[in-house]
Amino acid sequence: MPDLTLPLETFRRNARVNAVLLAALTPADYEFSDGRGGWTVAKHLTHMAGFRADWLSNISPAHVEPLFVLVDGKYVWRWEGRAPAELREAFTVSDEAALQAVHNAIQNNQPFADPWNEGTYQSNPVHFLMHTVVHDSHHRGQIMSVLRLGGHSPEQMDALENHWAIWRE
Repeated sequence: MPDLTLPLETFRRNARVNAVLLAALTPADYEFSDGRGGWTVAKHLTHMAGFRADWLSNISPAHVEPLFVLVDGKYVWRWEGRAPAELREAFTVSDEAALQAVHNAIQNNQPFADPWNEGTYQSNPVHFLMHTVVHDSHHRGQIMSVLRLGGHSPEQMDALENHWAIWRE
């Protein structure tokens, strides 16, 4: 079995960066957008957290139970419609589900399901974790731009960017 220490640590550090960002946001920050029809900070964060649940529901359905609830006979993402400030739990629970799904796939030497027949993460299940890190980074960059456009001072932006220290440990 290959050494997964580095990709697993990368995924965990990504989770810490998300936690730093979530802790730094004020309630007013969630409503900022680019003013040109782009997503709000809340929408970016909700999309980031929901990304894990959406992918897992297709590639490893056995690992999504903690992410969904049954409402009127239909499974719904647990954080659908909830306040953005509650997303920290969504990230924590869905990150754990992602790690368990990858661990299970590796332990059983079983690729993820490929419902669209497009080779989704077939070469290595860890690619799902790396895709998540890249996806989160993309949206965090957009969030930082939206906050800057929303009027955050250079000092406030510097404080938000303190998460870079996590990557230099």
